[in-house]
Amino acid sequence: MVRETVRRHRGAHRPAALAAAVGVAAAMGAIVLSGPWDAGQREAERTRAAVAAGAPTGAWDTGTAGDRSGGSEPEAGPPAAAPPAGPVLEALGPRVIDFFPGAEPAPADRDRGVVGNPAPLDPASVLDPLLDDPALGTAPAATVIDLADGRPLYSRNGDRSMAPASTVKPATAAAALHTLGPDHRLITRVVLDPDRERVILVGGGDTNLAPRDLGRLAARTAEVLRERGVDAVGVGWDAGSDGTPSHHPIGVNHNIAPFTALMVNAGRLDDSTTGPAPRSADPAADAAGAFVRLLEAEGIEVRGSSAAPRAVPRKAEELAVHRSAPLSVLTEEMLTDSDNDMAESLARAVGEARGHGSGLTGAARGVTESLAELGLPMEGLRVTDGSGLDRSGRMTTDALVGLLALAADPARPELRSVLTGLPVAGFTGTLDSRYPDVGAGVVRAKTGTLTGVNALAGTVVDTDGRVLAFAFLTEGTTSPDAAQDALDRAAAALSRCGCG
Repeated sequence: MVRETVRRHRGAHRPAALAAAVGVAAAMGAIVLSGPWDAGQREAERTRAAVAAGAPTGAWDTGTAGDRSGGSEPEAGPPAAAPPAGPVLEALGPRVIDFFPGAEPAPADRDRGVVGNPAPLDPASVLDPLLDDPALGTAPAATVIDLADGRPLYSRNGDRSMAPASTVKPATAAAALHTLGPDHRLITRVVLDPDRERVILVGGGDTNLAPRDLGRLAARTAEVLRERGVDAVGVGWDAGSDGTPSHHPIGVNHNIAPFTALMVNAGRLDDSTTGPAPRSADPAADAAGAFVRLLEAEGIEVRGSSAAPRAVPRKAEELAVHRSAPLSVLTEEMLTDSDNDMAESLARAVGEARGHGSGLTGAARGVTESLAELGLPMEGLRVTDGSGLDRSGRMTTDALVGLLALAADPARPELRSVLTGLPVAGFTGTLDSRYPDVGAGVVRAKTGTLTGVNALAGTVVDTDGRVLAFAFLTEGTTSPDAAQDALDRAAAALSRCGCG
């Protein structure tokens, strides 16, 4: 294989594109990098545990309009940086790097239980042979930087534009956090059309809306109706459609539901909450049908016993509202589980907020515009969707590490969940069953897989205790398992680098 490797070491000049993305971080001298843990749990996981225990969290709730005890928005304040990752990651357990030939632990490391801890190596000596693996297809791309000062440490085809698959999701998350803010919530509501004595269920793009959330909306709606002496209403629904295509370009697929702002559990037809699953052909109509049944169970007669699409009149009065978890939590969950439905919903919300509409084209324009505002290198970048399922999208590894540097910048705490949402090797999300021997706990990365495409982008702690950002993109792979294993070896090997 012809090797097209450009090595960047200490004292080397930065590529212009990367300098634009990491210049702020370099100027600061040191980054307070937010990690995935806060007293042992991510923010999203802590909030979910509190909700399961019945504790009030303010993360998501259902209430009536103006109900300060239930569904009210908390006062927004500047997002706070989470605790540093290093101390917790170091405490996860011994590092096992015995797959390196001839590796012998130093006496002090042997006493600490570290298996195979040779002298630190520079990234090029570690990555060059691993990226030459034929399993990685033709001319894989790779970029590595030091997040503490923005120094480029390694680049190989770093400016090559390639399909990112799901590694585009951190870009979608950053665009949403930048445009909407980390405290933004997706709102599902029920309004009353008084002229026609009809209630309308209005979707707000919350693909995580659960059956119990819909039940609470129905119960609160029935309660308000009874207070007004109303025991029979018509029911309509509004999914916020602007006439755009209802399906992702890949068509009907178990990986993603039809596009709509109103759905329950991402239109899944089974009890799953993540991963591929059979999907409803019309999630909005199914959600409205379920709402009708729940409303009837609450003692409200539904005229016609059905719901139909309806536009929300201007003078409609809000009866009940459900607010999702804050966007900072939604993006964490979206990244950890590689949630295609939430990614597309957030991209469409960005497009709509920026005045481009909520269709595919508007979403792509909105995300692209947001990334440019953030200062991300745009050369070679083409956004076509929010999830990465569309293989015509393009990113570079330079842009991917630049994005991680922006998320780590202490001047941009609103982007922090781009980092905290990355799956932790051997522990969470799409990396929970990977890295059984090497890299568990110290590699955190977003995965990406399409036919012939494998990608990985994230962070790793090296032997000096420094946090590196890396990105790998491949195309022309013939075995997804072999390519995945090769990328995992490369990411884990970076933990052996010494960059201090």
